[in-house]
Amino acid sequence: MPPRNRGSVVLFPILRKPAMQLAIVIFIGFIIYLIALAGKDVKSQARQVSVDQAYQLYQSGDLVLDVRTQVERDAYHAPNTTWIPLDQLAGRVNELPRDRLIIVVCSSPACSQQGRDILLSAGLNATSMQDGFDIWYTRGYPIEGAPPQ
Repeated sequence: MPPRNRGSVVLFPILRKPAMQLAIVIFIGFIIYLIALAGKDVKSQARQVSVDQAYQLYQSGDLVLDVRTQVERDAYHAPNTTWIPLDQLAGRVNELPRDRLIIVVCSSPACSQQGRDILLSAGLNATSMQDGFDIWYTRGYPIEGAPPQ
């Protein structure tokens, strides 16, 4: 009887076949893909807040980022908020904190979502306000200045 080489013990001989190894790699990749796909749905649902929720977050010290134009910002804005126009945001994400939630506000929900997505792509923790900033004003939340009538 030939001596056994202890270094070549195979627990599952079928795993020595390249086709089976490839099948396992593909299966694991598919599982990872499904997990990532499921996570996207959860993130997109949690990435918008109402005006009332945005105000509560603002009061608790989270950062409110106004991405409106300078003309809109100069007319009125919430006190103690950060302003970076949407068209400059991608180039200035490094100015924002990575350790705080950022609530993106704009004159329209689409604009807020676009700003939020830029921040999420940069790895920041961000959400957007569902309504435009005019709703913030109509709810009586604090502003500096006055919106045009």
